[in-house]
Amino acid sequence: MINTLAERIRGLASLFWREVAKFGAVGGVAFVIDNGLTYYLMHGPMTDSEAKARFVGATVATVFSWIANRLWTFRHRRQANVVREFLMFILINGIGIGISTGFTALAKYSMGVTDKNMLFAAGVVGILVATVVRFFAYRFLVFNQELDQEPEFSHDHEIIEVHHHSARQAGHVLEPDVDEPERPVRPS
Repeated sequence: MINTLAERIRGLASLFWREVAKFGAVGGVAFVIDNGLTYYLMHGPMTDSEAKARFVGATVATVFSWIANRLWTFRHRRQANVVREFLMFILINGIGIGISTGFTALAKYSMGVTDKNMLFAAGVVGILVATVVRFFAYRFLVFNQELDQEPEFSHDHEIIEVHHHSARQAGHVLEPDVDEPERPVRPS
C-alpha cells in the first residue's frame, strides 16, 4: 500500500510539473506579447503613459493566455460554465495586471524613475510576481475540475480511504469512528 501511495504522489507531482511546463510555455508567449506591445507603445503612441502602455500590453496578453490555457494547459480541467470560467480568469488577471502595472506606476510615481528602460524593467518584475499568483489561482480557482475526473488519478481517494480504514483497524488512529447521523425525513 505504501508503494501504491508513493506512486500516486509521484504521479501527482508529475502532473503538476507538466502543468507548470505548459503554463510556462503559454506564459512565455504571453510575456513576449505583453512586453513587445508595451515596449512599442512606450516608445511610440503612448510615450508619456508608461503605466497605460503596460496595461494595454497585459490586457492583450491576457486574452491570448486565457485561450491557450483553456485549450491546452488546463484542457482537462475546464469548467462546463465557460462564462464563469472566463469571468474568474478576468478577475485573476485583473489582479495580475494590477500587480505588473502597479510595479511600473510605483517606480514612476513613488520612486521618481523616469528612464523608460527602468520603468519597463519594473513592469517585468511585476509580471514575474503576478505569474506565481496567476498559476496557483488558475490551477485552484479557474481551471479547477477535480483530479478524480482524470483516469490516472481516479482512484486516489480510495487509496487514502483504504489507508485510513486499515490504520483505524490496526488501532493507529486516535479519533473515534463517527458516522454521519441520520437525518429525519419530513413528510411532504
